[in-house]
Amino acid sequence: MGLITPTRRERAITDISVASLEAAGVRCVLLDRDNTVVPRDTGEAPAEVLVWLDTVRAAGISTCMVSNNFHSREVEASAAALGCEVVHHAMKPAPFAVWRALTLMGVRASEAVLVGDQVFTDVMAGNLAGVRTVLVEPQSTADLWYTHILRAVERLIGAR
Repeated sequence: MGLITPTRRERAITDISVASLEAAGVRCVLLDRDNTVVPRDTGEAPAEVLVWLDTVRAAGISTCMVSNNFHSREVEASAAALGCEVVHHAMKPAPFAVWRALTLMGVRASEAVLVGDQVFTDVMAGNLAGVRTVLVEPQSTADLWYTHILRAVERLIGAR
């Protein structure tokens, strides 16, 4: 598997079967914030994401948000609303924040999965950290200017 190849792809985070996570021995789901669990244009997670997270936790799987977003208060508020631990200022694709999240959650890389909407940040960080990755479609088209460029490159090289 290459550095930019996710372990699997899903349309949305809510399409990830909790039973499949359990069967794969996942004890912790690491979540990207922007456009993975929280649409960038609304700033609040949709109800179906909240229900999915409740189902994940009911299965005994912990959750931790790992976000590149530098707006600490917004990220912490989102994590609190979602019932997640949080590591912000992640600097993905560097794997350091993923490793920090694993330590915080008390799990090994083999027991975690990172879910995100970007190949060059989320997928690369997870792969570099030795964590399985799930690439999902972004929840909205609102993005930072440089994210639009990265998404174009993803499409150009066939990574999406």
